[in-house]
Amino acid sequence: MCCMGRCVRKCIEGIFGLVISAGIVVLIYWAIFQPRQIRATVASAALSNLTVSITSPSAAVSYALAVNLTLYNPSTRVNIYYDAVDARAPFDGRGVAVDGGVAGEVEKEVKAATVRFEVDVDLRVRYVFRIFKLRQKPRVRCWISVPVKAEGGGGAVGGVIGSGDRCSVKY
Repeated sequence: MCCMGRCVRKCIEGIFGLVISAGIVVLIYWAIFQPRQIRATVASAALSNLTVSITSPSAAVSYALAVNLTLYNPSTRVNIYYDAVDARAPFDGRGVAVDGGVAGEVEKEVKAATVRFEVDVDLRVRYVFRIFKLRQKPRVRCWISVPVKAEGGGGAVGGVIGSGDRCSVKY
């Protein structure tokens, strides 16, 4: 019985020592590499062919949106490799069915001469420092306000912005 208690005690001491050692390794890694978050900004955005059609039972919004993002690595010692980039916003929408309230809000924004969009980008990145590699999946979220004006004919509106605000990056 006494031998069993010693084994359990040594096992717990070993696990505790392993946790402390792992914590020290992580602290040394952070002190050496000083990893920093990716910075993302909107380089430009172009909106064209925005039309809103509201009918009694349903509504539709269609538009073409092109967004250029700039991703910046502020870490000088750590390289970042972008393995995958997946953006979400209804690009080149052709009559996307929406709720009447949403279409009404878009119509109000068009009348106010500024339309707002939220663009989500999921990334799969590798941070590499010599032989150490760390994979993460950060999410970039940008809020874009595009000033709009009437285009050619048919009631469509569009607009362009240059460099915009900084986007948020969450890990």
